[in-house]
Amino acid sequence: MMTVGSVLDLHLRNLAEALVPYRRCEPQLVRWGTELAHRLAAGARLLVAGNGGSAAEAQHLTAELVGKLHHDRQPLSAIALHAETSALTAIANDYGYTDVYARQVRAHGRPGDVLLLLSTSGTSPNLLAAAGAARAAGLTTWALTGPAPNPLTEICDDALVIASGDTQVVQELHLVTSHLLCEYLEQALPAALTEPTPAEPALTEPAPAGRARSGAVRTGVEVVLDGGTGQQIDA
Repeated sequence: MMTVGSVLDLHLRNLAEALVPYRRCEPQLVRWGTELAHRLAAGARLLVAGNGGSAAEAQHLTAELVGKLHHDRQPLSAIALHAETSALTAIANDYGYTDVYARQVRAHGRPGDVLLLLSTSGTSPNLLAAAGAARAAGLTTWALTGPAPNPLTEICDDALVIASGDTQVVQELHLVTSHLLCEYLEQALPAALTEPTPAEPALTEPAPAGRARSGAVRTGVEVVLDGGTGQQIDA
């Protein structure tokens, strides 16, 4: 008969075993935190999603970013897609559960944003669809998963993998990851905020002399079309 003590010992043993390889993740955590600091400071956003316990982990992360981890700072844009319950249920009802995150990614995601997907198995169809939609829209895709290889780590640009077959341990270290990601982000944020904001690209290129491009503004020149030939005439 299994005693309470043996359940505790087994869980802590599994956690301790997973912590040994997890310590090697520090360079990746620093890199992710620093990159997020620079992107969010420049106006990009973080989109996150997961299922079940992973959804709760993802929402915990967005709360730390929109709020704060330690010290007061500006709020950072982070959206937990599963928290949009009306959108989530409407999409599931009209398009199917596989598309609940992908459709939101197509609605909210912009090039330069980051999509972070949390999954203990790395096989959830709705997360795989979201990753595909994000890559098509020009977002950077990161995954937090359990043991690899798995389909989510294969489709995402980068992945942090927890080397444990125990789902609870994977989720616990995903929470640790969220906290450390915020720690490294907040360390890098002051430097990120001092960077000059990139100039917005011009909507149109200057038109060559004697020609007009669609949408181009040509000061002092009126562009008309010859009604008979359809040719452009500079008046």
